[in-house]
Amino acid sequence: MKISVQEAESLVMRALAAAGASDAMAAATARALVLAESQGIGSHGLSRVAQYATHLRNGRVNGQARPQVRTPAAGGRNAACVVDADEGLAFEACALAVQEAIARARRHGVAVVGVVRSHHAGVLVDHLRPVAEAGLVGLGFANSPAAMPAAGGRHAIFGTNPVAAVFPRRAAEALLVDLSLSEVARGKVMVAARDGKPIPLGWALDAAGNPTTDARAALDGSMLPVGAATSPKGAMLALVVELLVTALIGARYGFEASSFFVDEGNRPGIGQAFIVIDPGALAGNDAYLDRLEVLVAEMLKDDGVRLPGARRESLRRRALADGLEVADDWVARWRQA
Repeated sequence: MKISVQEAESLVMRALAAAGASDAMAAATARALVLAESQGIGSHGLSRVAQYATHLRNGRVNGQARPQVRTPAAGGRNAACVVDADEGLAFEACALAVQEAIARARRHGVAVVGVVRSHHAGVLVDHLRPVAEAGLVGLGFANSPAAMPAAGGRHAIFGTNPVAAVFPRRAAEALLVDLSLSEVARGKVMVAARDGKPIPLGWALDAAGNPTTDARAALDGSMLPVGAATSPKGAMLALVVELLVTALIGARYGFEASSFFVDEGNRPGIGQAFIVIDPGALAGNDAYLDRLEVLVAEMLKDDGVRLPGARRESLRRRALADGLEVADDWVARWRQA
């Protein structure tokens, strides 16, 4: 069934509110999930509605959470702070963190804001869109429940720990970079398991630490870090992200959080961190924008190059114009919520 982006947001809001989310939480989450779906990222889009609703009903999420800034002694004069997500869904807290980071970066040239006691952050780069709209550069990091082993290990310790970045351009769409540090995002395995499809060898291990093509066995086992077949680099990068959002910010480690893919469990309490940089404090805005276009022009000399974010934006514009294809049973369930 095809429905408009606006109707999809309204239906998802209704489903989340019926599960116990506040109006503000339901609205922020619906916008994020529909935006993900409109960009063709189904693993982080509407397929998550049932999961989030179950977590709300089972108490794994505080549906009435009110994210707040933990203001240090020096108040807003600091270039760093922490946002407490109050054990709610992540989207309101991440929006607050990014707003704080933008404001503080304008004052100080750079800002770091962490989010603690949080939940699944969805498409990480989407949180950084307001940064690019403000003409600033943004970096994002997140951990998640344990899904990958350390280099040389067999049991899951790190999350798939995505990294994101935005670089605004002059009179053109920003560069949007978003990648998981596992060979693929775990959400893709979730979708394969739901649809009863196999996964490629090299994506994951089963619970015994053996390579598997069985998506359900992979969800019970662990994901492989990017490049794990030839190098420990992916696992090392996952370690860096894990420490940034836990030891430095104050969130839980991935192995301390119950999986997102189970109905029962603890409130994950994981974290996100956002770094925002004002180019004007360094090379200067004009110099930054000029040099970025030099690099883009050089990249586009090769016919096969696609700028990061270009496909997402093309799909998003198409969805706004033509609507989204959504499973009939999902629409019926949400309309009855």
